[in-house]
Amino acid sequence: MKATHGFTLLEMIVATTIMGIAVGGLMSGIASSTRNAARLRDYDRVVQLARLRMNSLLADPSVSREGVFDPAITGGLECGWRAQVTVAESATPTPVAGNWVLDRIQLEIWWMSGAVRRTFPLESYRRRKLRPEDSGAPR
Repeated sequence: MKATHGFTLLEMIVATTIMGIAVGGLMSGIASSTRNAARLRDYDRVVQLARLRMNSLLADPSVSREGVFDPAITGGLECGWRAQVTVAESATPTPVAGNWVLDRIQLEIWWMSGAVRRTFPLESYRRRKLRPEDSGAPR
């Protein structure tokens, strides 16, 4: 009997099968991680856009109530917003010009994630003095 060194064909097939299963599992994990990273990147971008829009709504009561974000600042993500401003509290039952009121600002940011429309709600309050053009009507 002569001693031989090396692997048999059966050992090579078993090792290749085990390696194939391991590589397949790793590739699946990497693909899943990539999808999650893209989803989190979009969500983080939307949070920043919501803060930007809410700051403008808090600073200027005459800002429009809905719109679409410029693709240059969204990184190509299709997204927009809708805001609703209502008087939450007033010193008098019928607010008049010159009175202080507390406005409730409800902001909803939407974006497209593939074919699915996703939303992110945000709410805040601001105190302001009513102007004559407000005419006491809730906004």
